[in-house]
Amino acid sequence: MDFERRNQHFDRLVNQPDLRWLGQNTNHIVTHPDVRDAMIECIREEAFHIYAPPAGLEELRSLVVKDLGLTNASSLITDGAISGLYHLCHTLCNAGDEFITTDPTWPWPMKFATSVGSTVKQIPIYGDEYAYRLSPERLKESVSDKTKIIYLVDPNNPLGTCCTREEIQEIAAIARSLNAYLIHDCTYRDFAYDHHLAASYYPERTVTVWSFSKWLGFAGLRIGSLVAIPEIIEQLSSAPPNNLGSNIVAQRGAIAGLKIKSEWLETVLSVTRGNQDLILKTVEKVPGLSVPVSPSNGNFLIIQCTEANVTPKAICASLAKHKIMVRHGTYHTEEFGDRFIKVSTSTPTEWVEEFCELLPESVEEAKDIADDGEFF
Repeated sequence: MDFERRNQHFDRLVNQPDLRWLGQNTNHIVTHPDVRDAMIECIREEAFHIYAPPAGLEELRSLVVKDLGLTNASSLITDGAISGLYHLCHTLCNAGDEFITTDPTWPWPMKFATSVGSTVKQIPIYGDEYAYRLSPERLKESVSDKTKIIYLVDPNNPLGTCCTREEIQEIAAIARSLNAYLIHDCTYRDFAYDHHLAASYYPERTVTVWSFSKWLGFAGLRIGSLVAIPEIIEQLSSAPPNNLGSNIVAQRGAIAGLKIKSEWLETVLSVTRGNQDLILKTVEKVPGLSVPVSPSNGNFLIIQCTEANVTPKAICASLAKHKIMVRHGTYHTEEFGDRFIKVSTSTPTEWVEEFCELLPESVEEAKDIADDGEFF
């Protein structure tokens, strides 16, 4: 069964203690001591015996809204951003509705939407002809009176492009003209050079999706947030999947993280962008490889390999022999997935140095790999 093989694949990865996690956009930079201490204290006090408030600890809810700078908004703490997206799609989507997003995008919300009978439409953005980004003009051409949800991952995962202020304003105006919900998934906003929230221009039907997995390194702790006007949060709070509250240890850590965020991000961005520079310099020396989006506004970048006459999965297979995990493009897109791999950069620099050292020979080895294995 597919789900059994998929789970076994990731179980093997989790149980490799020396694995270099360069494929899931996870943040492996050593945790700030204040954050670690807050979670240890929560465990020492055995506070995990109780349920957290259903919408989240009030201090955390307030800090999330303050950090985003969205006035008159409310927040709902979720079990990671993906749990929030699942809840949004199952609450807002109905059979016959149209769910519009880009190609590539974060794939799971499309599955959530189709599971309730909605139709998914993707707008291609991969390639020089699209500048690897969604133009408001192409969005306007693609919507219809059936469009219920516009799902915008910004910065885009996996491409690393980020909307300008003008683009966000125009996208928000298109959503308003349709009375559609605009789900602004800004999981990677803290890595962006310049980021603008759609809720600032279309507060009445924008839901901002935000996560602690990436900037704070809490992927395994499962904590995120949905932010919207109180009326939408009230609707979402009527039957949430985590009605007994999200992980209280993670929430205590998230509170501590938001309080030291400016200091923490300075370190994270320095390491992340320095690692991207190392990869860029390496790719320039490998025939057939290129980085089409630079600088990336995420904690990752894509490496295009179409001119190298190798498949992304073959490169993944070669690197896996050296305990380096990178992601192939087909995880994000069937249409364009055979063109690129994605490499995470919020990791120890030595991991990236190992990757850079092995990349040239891995590309050569990949040319002779006929069976590139099963990846998810």
